[in-house]
Amino acid sequence: MEAAATQSVRRTQLMPMVIVAILFFVLGFATWLNGSLMPYLTQMLQLNTTQAALILFSFYIAVTFTALPSAWLIRKVGYKNGMALGIGVMMLAGLLYIPAAKTQIFAVFLFAQLVIGAGQTLLQTAVNPYVVRLGPEETAAVRVSIMGILNKGAGVVAPLVFTALVIGSLSAPAGAELTQGQIDTMADRMVLPYLGLAIFLGLLALAVRFSPLPELVEEAQPDAASASQSQLKVVLAKPALVLGVVALFVYVAVEVIAGDTIGMYALSLGVERYSVMTSYTMVCMVVGYCLGIALIPRVLSQQTALAISAVLGVILTLAVVFGNNESYAIANTVLVPFGGVALPDTLMFIALLGLANAIVWPAVWPLALSGLGHLTSIGSALLIMGIAGGAFGPLLWGLFSDTGLGQQGAYFVMLPCYAFILFYAVKGHKLKSWK
Repeated sequence: MEAAATQSVRRTQLMPMVIVAILFFVLGFATWLNGSLMPYLTQMLQLNTTQAALILFSFYIAVTFTALPSAWLIRKVGYKNGMALGIGVMMLAGLLYIPAAKTQIFAVFLFAQLVIGAGQTLLQTAVNPYVVRLGPEETAAVRVSIMGILNKGAGVVAPLVFTALVIGSLSAPAGAELTQGQIDTMADRMVLPYLGLAIFLGLLALAVRFSPLPELVEEAQPDAASASQSQLKVVLAKPALVLGVVALFVYVAVEVIAGDTIGMYALSLGVERYSVMTSYTMVCMVVGYCLGIALIPRVLSQQTALAISAVLGVILTLAVVFGNNESYAIANTVLVPFGGVALPDTLMFIALLGLANAIVWPAVWPLALSGLGHLTSIGSALLIMGIAGGAFGPLLWGLFSDTGLGQQGAYFVMLPCYAFILFYAVKGHKLKSWK
């Protein structure tokens, strides 16, 4: 009888988890599509590197001003409706890319990026609690890791889909100045795929709205508004949390630089398949996630894994900055024997940064939230704000690229980021007070 009841509970949890898994894949697809969109728009609109970095800035900056309103909206309408609304906003953004392509106005593309960033923030704010709450607490970490793999797996697929549907057989030379006819062709190739994306998101929003997802019931929090200021003061007095927010900020900065600028850098080197380069970084991230699941905590502690990741990040960053673009040794060893295309070693080093980055997010969270108790929710909200690093990291890379260092030299901006992550792994997470 007890076994039958357990099986019934598992069946009840299965459909919601499948829906949540689909939503995490959609989140990853929308996020890592930027890696192909950025060099494509750069070539189509003849952008400089700083202008191209604004494509990522407008997407990630949405987190800074929509995260808290998203939480308020979800409290008003519920988690399931919040998910549907988030997908609906992303659908609207998909439609905005069509007039952006037709007019070829950069500002319209940036607005579409801002809207889709706001939509994915609302969706992410609503869907993340389900991963923890739909199932036993002791297996929550496994569910989080699975969703992370789905998210990064979407990052492998998104550039391939973009290349197949948007770029197709376009034969414009990488890095070449285009004629107006070629630009018009590139713009027109965006219309149908983004219309299809909008229709898919609209149908998904309706499916979620009328799905059997159970509504999450929040614990009553009387006098929350009056207590929030004092709670914030208390958590800001905890160095492990505050430094954890900074660690996540610089982490997301390097994650987005490695994942979304690799296509831009490949374009500058004349690599024809620049639009699929994000897939290389995402494959390395998926491998890193799997290693994390296998090794932590059986072989490595979270702190040790975080320190190793930071050191590897420093080594690979130096290899990118001082690497030889004429050398194809790594690609010839790793890719060509398996039917892959040879690529400059510097591109391979950027892709391998995905391996260094994979463990950072899941390692920082528990270290930053340790011992917060009833303040965990406000601490989590502050940590989420660290996603804004994805707006500023690539922008800084773009600015240095256009000031004489070039794109390769500008990757040095990652060095202080990895240095801070190393500090947090070794000492920062242990600090109990600012004195």
